[in-house]
Amino acid sequence: MISRTLFHFLKLPTLSFWKILTFKFSKDTSSRLTVDGDVEMRLIHDFANRHGIFYGWFVLAGVMSVIFVAGATLFGAFAVFLPVMCNEFGWGRASVSIALSVGFLSFGLPSPLYGILIARYGSRSNIILGNLIAAAAVAAMSLIQNVWHIYILYVFIGIGGGFGGYIASTTIINNWFVKRRSLALGMFIACSGIGNFVFPPVVTALISSVGWRMAWLVMAAIFFIVAVLFGGILLIRNRPEDMGMTPDGEPHDSNSKLQTLDGTKMLDEKETGWLKQTVNMPVTWFIVAIISTSALTMGTMNTHAIAYLQDIGFNPMTAATVISFAAVFNTCGSLSMGVLGLRFKIKYLTGFAFLFMITALTILLTAGSLPLIYLFAACLGLGWGGIFTSLPTFVGVNFPRNRYAQVMGLIFPFQVLFQAIGATAAGAIYDSTGGYRSAFIGLVAILAIGFLCTFMAQQSKSHRWRYDGQQ
Repeated sequence: MISRTLFHFLKLPTLSFWKILTFKFSKDTSSRLTVDGDVEMRLIHDFANRHGIFYGWFVLAGVMSVIFVAGATLFGAFAVFLPVMCNEFGWGRASVSIALSVGFLSFGLPSPLYGILIARYGSRSNIILGNLIAAAAVAAMSLIQNVWHIYILYVFIGIGGGFGGYIASTTIINNWFVKRRSLALGMFIACSGIGNFVFPPVVTALISSVGWRMAWLVMAAIFFIVAVLFGGILLIRNRPEDMGMTPDGEPHDSNSKLQTLDGTKMLDEKETGWLKQTVNMPVTWFIVAIISTSALTMGTMNTHAIAYLQDIGFNPMTAATVISFAAVFNTCGSLSMGVLGLRFKIKYLTGFAFLFMITALTILLTAGSLPLIYLFAACLGLGWGGIFTSLPTFVGVNFPRNRYAQVMGLIFPFQVLFQAIGATAAGAIYDSTGGYRSAFIGLVAILAIGFLCTFMAQQSKSHRWRYDGQQ
């Protein structure tokens, strides 16, 4: 019996993958990919029913597996490959590092298009096909001979990861969870941090044992198996309604209450004017301010914190260790926001997260001892982890479930843009003043603005989604 079950679990993702490759996509693709007759879905669904487990937790495991390997494989591992490839070809690190910037821009700036395609075809289709494209590009990295090859491949890596990554995955979570949304999002985002912690030493070991070209192929294979086959095909389904369920596994008679939770309802697909409504709602721009102010800070810290710590007297190894310490607390911040979000309003928790970031920069500006520098790292990680988790929660609370992907597609580019601005602006300030102090003081003031916006990021009575067909 055990061997037969194992055979099905290994066989079914491959059969489904072939079915999807030969599938003609149309507007109702997402529903046909999640029909109740899928054999692999029935197998897991029956197991969940026998043990009284809500199937949404299996879906959450699917998107967590995607983000676990995606962030580290597509972007995090690049820093490990960078010196090895530069040494072999004699390339400058600055010229090769441009590829990572190209990948980030390709990942984030087309987000409005990602949102539209997710709303039209379903998140699962985007996760499968987007990550398939990204995995193929990662495998092709083993064949590079010129630096421009990396630029082209990282365009495909960024676009594939964008189609099948953050927005698609958080849309899935927003569809399956309402009452437990913050917890599910916290667990999801924490997996990204865990992946970035696990994979760099794995990649280092691979390069040492099989060489950097074969290491790219191994990472592509891991990415394909985990993100495409296991996560996308085997576990993930678009909506609980496609399987005769409701969000959070609530009884059907409470479905209407779930749909109106936090003041939002499902919009009829025939309604138009969602873009005009979104742009005209003040809550949209308060959410943009929250993510932009925090992203500006993290863009600066990710790029310049190690250099600043060295400038004030810490050696390179200590500076790098401090930033790794911040990454650990970033995961703690994501999980804490998810758990506490079950009991407290997200705006108050986000306000505390901003206070953590303001405290971190204040410590950085005034401290010179190692214990205080580690306290800075802990506060920075807790703050950023909490705020990054709060973004999809704010959108889920204030906008209808079936418009989540499109709204996130409009908002997410601001995060990418302001992270890039933060890195560039801080460097320009350093070049003109000879130090980072002015940049960091400015960030404290900007974070204070973000702090105030958290308490205004809610729908007002005069600016709410309209459901009666009036636009």
